[in-house]
Amino acid sequence: MDFSKISRRHLLQGGAALTFGSTFGARTAAAATTTIGFIYVGSRDDYGYNQAHAQGAAALKSLPGIKVVEEEKVPETDAVEKTMESMINLDGATLIFPTSFGYYNPHVLKTAAKYPAVRFEHCGGLWTDKDPKNAGSYFGYIDEAQFISGIVAGHSTKSGKLGFVAAKPIPQVLRNINAFTLGARLANPKATTQVIFTGDWSMPVKEAEATNSLIDQGVDVLTCHVDGPKTMVENAAKRGAMVCGYHVNQAPLAPQAYLTGAEWNWEVLYPKFLKMIASGQGIPNFFRGGLKEEIVKVSPYGPMVSEAARKQADDVKAQLIAGAYTIFKGPIKDNKGNTVIASGIAHGQTDTELEKMDYLVEGVIGATA
Repeated sequence: MDFSKISRRHLLQGGAALTFGSTFGARTAAAATTTIGFIYVGSRDDYGYNQAHAQGAAALKSLPGIKVVEEEKVPETDAVEKTMESMINLDGATLIFPTSFGYYNPHVLKTAAKYPAVRFEHCGGLWTDKDPKNAGSYFGYIDEAQFISGIVAGHSTKSGKLGFVAAKPIPQVLRNINAFTLGARLANPKATTQVIFTGDWSMPVKEAEATNSLIDQGVDVLTCHVDGPKTMVENAAKRGAMVCGYHVNQAPLAPQAYLTGAEWNWEVLYPKFLKMIASGQGIPNFFRGGLKEEIVKVSPYGPMVSEAARKQADDVKAQLIAGAYTIFKGPIKDNKGNTVIASGIAHGQTDTELEKMDYLVEGVIGATA
């Protein structure tokens, strides 16, 4: 695929429904360079969320005819609007990836309306048909990988107490906490997950305090949903606890303590997006996928993972890839005793009901507010 032949209008065209425009007049000329912008809320080398996206951006830099511009440490305020406008007006970006959750509403929506000829692909937002057609949202069913991590954690824990350091009780975070816990309780029905919310995506001091507090209470396996897991991983390992990673593989930070982890696979998805554009197919405004679509993956197992844990985790992973396993299948109660998914009801991964999740399942110690 020669990406130098992607026409500028391929990237500028906003599709009426699911795609960029795919038919152009004879006057369309091939652009020498297509500029793509990536915006990160934190550092590109955070061993976490931002690094995962930066790895995806790096996969595009080697493609002919593609120029990538990046800006890191952009807060979820109108600052991101200024960054997007700068990339459009100064760099000539025609496709922008604003990667942080809080960028979407209102900032991406507002800027997309202002620049209808630019395509905005947001990670994690919930695009609806009321939103600008030149905007779109993509995300991965990383709760599948979290479920696998939970199975490994359930097998590995000696105390039966797991810990989860999380940023904010938004649906995507709650879905990860719940999937991890359901996986752990599949392996060990008595396992519990204690969650501590720090309040924001990058709070290293609070993340360290939460990690130590959980270990002080007997937790011996920890995971997290924060932008940079490095703080949790290193502190937990120093205290002799085991860890499950998130975003990217943190095994280099704690080779012995690392069990497995839930990773993004953006370096596969972003080139795939460009192929979709170049083919005229375009990117759907609402795009999701999991292990089967290679948008997420499971970290290699560490040395402390037992054969029993590996076998059950691998078996379930194979079923998830085959579409033969449903994580959120009733009966499921929340941690207040209320039935949140009734018996006989199954919410498959594509069910947008899961993207509205506002509860913590039975077995989780903590509260959403």
